[in-house]
Amino acid sequence: MGNLDARIEGLTSQAARERLTADGWGELVELTALRGHVRGRIDEAERAASLAEAFVEQAPRDPRPLVARARLSGLFHRFAAALDDLDGAAALGLDRRTVDEERAAVWQAVGQYDEALALLRQGLLRRQDFRTLGAMARCRAESGEADEAETWFLAARSAYRGVSPFPLAVLEFQCGQMRLAQGGLVSARTWLESAASRLPSYVPAEGHLAETDAAEGRTAVAIERLRRLAMASDDPDYATRLAHLLGRSEASAEARFWRAHAGARYEELMARHPEAYAEHAAEFWLTVGGDPQRALRLARHNLVLRATPRAHALVDRAMRRVGECR
Repeated sequence: MGNLDARIEGLTSQAARERLTADGWGELVELTALRGHVRGRIDEAERAASLAEAFVEQAPRDPRPLVARARLSGLFHRFAAALDDLDGAAALGLDRRTVDEERAAVWQAVGQYDEALALLRQGLLRRQDFRTLGAMARCRAESGEADEAETWFLAARSAYRGVSPFPLAVLEFQCGQMRLAQGGLVSARTWLESAASRLPSYVPAEGHLAETDAAEGRTAVAIERLRRLAMASDDPDYATRLAHLLGRSEASAEARFWRAHAGARYEELMARHPEAYAEHAAEFWLTVGGDPQRALRLARHNLVLRATPRAHALVDRAMRRVGECR
C-alpha cells in the first residue's frame, strides 16, 4: 500500500503543477479508485469520480478520459451515462477490444448476461490473457454459474504475468465473494484468505472473512474483525453487519450505536448516490434498520436499475418481510 500511496501522491503533485500527461491522468483515476476499493473508502471512490471529470475537461478529444469516467459511472451505477461515454469514446477512435470489454462490464452489471457473454467471447477469440479471462470469470459468477466461473478465475490467475499483488488479490476476492454467496464457506475462506495474505489491509476481503466466521459460528472473531473495519471504513455495510451480530449477542448498547451510525451514513449516501446504494440501504432497512416497507421500496428501485438474480432475491425477501409484519 505504501507504493500505491506514493504513486498517487506523485501523480497528484504533477496534476497540481499542470504537468500530468494523459497517461498520468488515467493512472491517477485508476489508482485512486483502486485504493478506495482496497481500503473500503467511499470518499476515495468519489474523489476518483471527480478526477475522471477533470480528466475529461483536460482532454475533450481523447477517448481515454471518457473510458475512465464510464468506469466510475458504472461503479456508482449510473449505467446509461457509462454507455453514453463508451459510445463517445468509440466515436473518438477507441480500439474495439477496450470498448467491448467496458460495454460487457455494464451489460453484466445490469443483468444482461447474454449480451455481455457475446462480447466477452469475441474478446477471447482475439486474446486470452489475465484481463479477458478475469472478465469472463466475473460474468459467469454474476450469472450464477459458480463452478464454470471458478474455472475461469483459475485460468485468469494462471495467466497473470505482472508483479503487483493488487490484480491477483482483487481477482481472488471476487471468487471468494462468489463462493460465499453460494454458501461454499470452505472454498470462500480459501480464496478470501489468499487475497488478504497478498494485501493484509484489504478491507472488503476482511469483511467477507468476518461473514464467513459468523456463518461458521465464530461470532466473537467476526465481531472483532468487523469492529476494526467499521472504525476504518466509511462504508456503512460493516457497521450494519456489526450491529446485526452484536444484536444477536445481546450487546444492545453497542449494537444501537452502530445501527444509528449506519442509518445516518445511508441517509447521506442515498442523497448523493441513490442508484449505487439502493441495494445496500435496502439490506440495512430490511435487517437492523427495522423498516421493511422502506426496504421494499429501495429493493424495487434497485431491481429497475439491475435485473440481476440478487436484485430479484432481495425484492422477494423484502416482500416476505413486509407480509410478516402486517
